[in-house]
Amino acid sequence: MGTDKHDEQVHTSDAGLTDSHGNTLHSEIDLGDHHEETTDDSLEDVHVDYSHHTKSQLAALIKDLAKDENFKHVDAVLREIKPLYDDMREKEKAEALVRFIGAGGVNEDFDYKGDESDMIFDANFKLIRDRKTQFIRQQEERKGDNLKRKEDLLERIRVLADQDSSDNQFEQFKELQKEWKSIGPVPGPQAKTLWANYHALVDRFYDNQSIYFELKELDRRRNLEAKAELCQRAEKLAEVPIIKDAIRELNELHHEFKHVGPVPKDDKEAIWQRFKKASDAVYAKRDAYLQNLQQELNVNLDEKAKLSDEVQEFANYQSDRIKEWNQKTKEILDIQKRWEIVGGLPRAKAKEVNRKFWSAFKAFFNNKNTFFKKLDEERDRNLQLKNELVQKALALKESSDWERTSNELKSLQQKWKEVGPVPEKFREKVFAEFKEACDYFFEQRRTQHGKVENEQVENLHAKEQVCQQLEAHTANGTASADALKELQDQFNAIGFVPKKDITAIRNRYHEAVDKFVEAIQGFSEEDKNKLLLENELSDLRNDPMADRKIFQKEQAIRKKIGKIENDISLWKNNLEFFSRSQNADSVRSEFNEKIKEATDHLKQLKDQLKLLRTV
Repeated sequence: MGTDKHDEQVHTSDAGLTDSHGNTLHSEIDLGDHHEETTDDSLEDVHVDYSHHTKSQLAALIKDLAKDENFKHVDAVLREIKPLYDDMREKEKAEALVRFIGAGGVNEDFDYKGDESDMIFDANFKLIRDRKTQFIRQQEERKGDNLKRKEDLLERIRVLADQDSSDNQFEQFKELQKEWKSIGPVPGPQAKTLWANYHALVDRFYDNQSIYFELKELDRRRNLEAKAELCQRAEKLAEVPIIKDAIRELNELHHEFKHVGPVPKDDKEAIWQRFKKASDAVYAKRDAYLQNLQQELNVNLDEKAKLSDEVQEFANYQSDRIKEWNQKTKEILDIQKRWEIVGGLPRAKAKEVNRKFWSAFKAFFNNKNTFFKKLDEERDRNLQLKNELVQKALALKESSDWERTSNELKSLQQKWKEVGPVPEKFREKVFAEFKEACDYFFEQRRTQHGKVENEQVENLHAKEQVCQQLEAHTANGTASADALKELQDQFNAIGFVPKKDITAIRNRYHEAVDKFVEAIQGFSEEDKNKLLLENELSDLRNDPMADRKIFQKEQAIRKKIGKIENDISLWKNNLEFFSRSQNADSVRSEFNEKIKEATDHLKQLKDQLKLLRTV
């Protein structure tokens, strides 16, 4: 169907909202074709954050992009991810160069080939570029072909319009109109001129078909009905919940309305204003949506800017304690969760905020990885040292030079204590090997020399005398911290006792110490507990199983701390519950007393834990 001459008139008095191409709808000539790009860019303003992607993730992403036919979307994503990928590649290349030179190479011989992700990224980037070039070339070729087809078609319409009337002339004209509608877009500079010429020829044809007046009027009434139906469909779009879908369908309706053809002249302005009003309603809803969206994005921007500031303190964090690193890791991951909950950002501001956040985030984990790498290296060195001590102990285990070998093994045991921790998976094994070698030698020495038994009996008597002195101080009220330290050193300096008496003398000593400490005048319960713990740790220092026992002790204290913290939390919750009961004051007093006692005990346990870490 054609369009009437009046369709080309510009209604400057009722400028409406702009369509998805930024055009104001004055007349049908401003309506777009569905052949044109109909995506409303303003509805795509939410920025996707790729800055925390790894190289492999970016390589997988560009692999998917290479299959995408929407080159506008592909270009937008590539603008985001290519600089990120190039930065990662340059960093890896610089690190590889440092390693190469450190291994004795020279700069001129360095040749960086990259990894599998680099090959995937480069291959797909080239594929996208080649496909886009081919697509653009084909589009331009098609537009050129379409222009030639429409120019040829205009000439055929001109010939038909100037011919004398014939029986099938009107049907021929309708076929030419259908063919015109089916032809795709033409180059931009020629589009409006071509459309104006088409309209002029349609008018000429209709003006020359006086003998088909009734048929022409019938056609106009049918066009009016078709445009009324399009108006109804456009009016319903204001209720479509997803604005992008509404805009997409409205663009299709614009194309249909533009190509329906002329309507009766008396109805022309009314049907156009109805359709324009329906279109403006959809665009008004779109503008309101965009305004709200922009407000939401600005709120998100404020939130993420604060989180970016908050994470900066982690960028230069350093510590030499595993626990502190783990605690800081928990804190920064909590911030990351809060970051990810926040929605999208305005495209113009997103890159700066994302770079600030993720730069600090990555710096923290780089520092953490460096720390644990050094820690692993140190533990590997410790393992090597302990393996060397094991070999020395194994070489001495069969010796019968009791005195000299005994001193050498004791020296090895002292060195063993001074060496730091080893990797967890080797700790038990290497210690068992060292202990077995030492135990074997000392067992041989005990077996071969009866005097060892006498020595152990004497040691037992000496330890019993220390216990007697502790008990005497307790009975006489002369117990003091200095006296305990002196007697403690005496007890620990005494050698082995008979195996059958080990448990009994140890129990007597610990019981005597407990009573001794309890009898010290002027000491608070906290001071007494600390003194008892120091005494226990002093014993542990001389125990070959010290590592395990200290660990077990630490776990026991942590378990108590956890229980007390749970109890305090429960009692505090109960306080709020009982505050509504009749005897609230007495109940509150009871629970407050419990909480106070538990809090004091909690402090003591935490002090014990700190003391335990010094061993």
